[in-house]
Amino acid sequence: MDQLSAAFGPQAFDVQGVGAWPSRFAVTELATRCFGAVGAALGEVIEATGLGPRPAVTVDRRLASLWYSWSIHPQGWQMPGAWDPIAGDYAAADGWIRLHTNAPHHRDAALSVLGCAAERAAVAETLSGWEIDALEAAVVGAGGAAAAMRDRAAWLAHPQGAAVAAEPLVHWTRRTGALRDFGGTRVRPLAGLRVLDLTRVLAGPMATRTLAGYGAEVLRIDPPSWSEPGVVPDVTLGKTCAHLDLKQAADRARFEALLAGADVLVHGYRPGALDAMVSPARRLELAPNLIEVSLCAYGWTGPWAGRRGFDSLVQISCGIAAAGMGWAQAEKPHPLPVQALDHATGYLMAAAVLSALARAARGEGVSSARLSLARTAELLCGLETGEEGPAITGSTPDDLSDWEERTPWGPARRLKPALSVEGAPMHWDSAACELGSSPAAWR
Repeated sequence: MDQLSAAFGPQAFDVQGVGAWPSRFAVTELATRCFGAVGAALGEVIEATGLGPRPAVTVDRRLASLWYSWSIHPQGWQMPGAWDPIAGDYAAADGWIRLHTNAPHHRDAALSVLGCAAERAAVAETLSGWEIDALEAAVVGAGGAAAAMRDRAAWLAHPQGAAVAAEPLVHWTRRTGALRDFGGTRVRPLAGLRVLDLTRVLAGPMATRTLAGYGAEVLRIDPPSWSEPGVVPDVTLGKTCAHLDLKQAADRARFEALLAGADVLVHGYRPGALDAMVSPARRLELAPNLIEVSLCAYGWTGPWAGRRGFDSLVQISCGIAAAGMGWAQAEKPHPLPVQALDHATGYLMAAAVLSALARAARGEGVSSARLSLARTAELLCGLETGEEGPAITGSTPDDLSDWEERTPWGPARRLKPALSVEGAPMHWDSAACELGSSPAAWR
């Protein structure tokens, strides 16, 4: 049994379309399989909730590949830059290291360790005298985000690599409980489902955007200080976005009221971080039948279980960038052509929500799931390479839907859906929106 079948059950779907992202790794195969997992799980929900027989599911591999890049295509305006000027890969004294500095506090942490000007040339010069393991430890210890480049053998021999390899793709837990009749229909199977979204950047927002595409009401909550302008137009499609500061008593009380009305909670806090603000016991008291799906970067066990991380850092840590460097005969780390760990983990999180809904509808109790970017990396590394077909390098006008999305930044078009579930077309009821643009309330 393959890993996806072990996590979610039988994976029955058809594949159409041609092409593959050029890569040392089977990125397009990963994209196709993860979309297929979503479709198979949605079909399971349709059957389990009595909306109809399990439908046919088809994945377009070209479109699946493209959805792992940007789904939004601005018309007459440009997306803001996604990267801080000093984020990226640097040559140190004994190898390569990557700094992730998009968040201001991560940037400040890295600069506090290096003690240099906030300029790329100054960072490169200062960093060149450091050994990668020492700098990685120093930046992480200061509250920043960094990763030394390791090859696959070094990662698998590392205590964290060994811990991740021993984890299941999806950690499932189950308790007694029942599914609320949220009112889904055959055309919109998730209509009426309330999803509270505490995720940021890419993986979690991919999951909740997918659920919104089948009718779920997604309410995203961010602290007032949070900003991610480089991705918001892409990831807030179909959602309502509000601000709450969970460290403040009044906002935490408002969050608890929202939680009491939620069916699903999706979050990407590091292990223990959410628990410190709203304990698991309190969440269970407020919402005894809540499905909770969470992710972290480096896995749920091992010495790095609480470490800050992002897709690009995990690629550096686990040997993907080093393997790509050899494959491309490059002089510096060569990552995947897209942030495939984020996207794949996001779609697997959506599949986990759907699988949990189906289990509850069958009377099998309430399930919760945990996933990680590092464990998804192991899934990718285990797929056979050598994908065939024309190289995918980007989208064309034929890949875009006809819908003109009216966003706060200007008009845009989206990619056509990569996933087709018979009788339940994927579409969104609202355009992308700004963070904090709505009250913190269910509709």
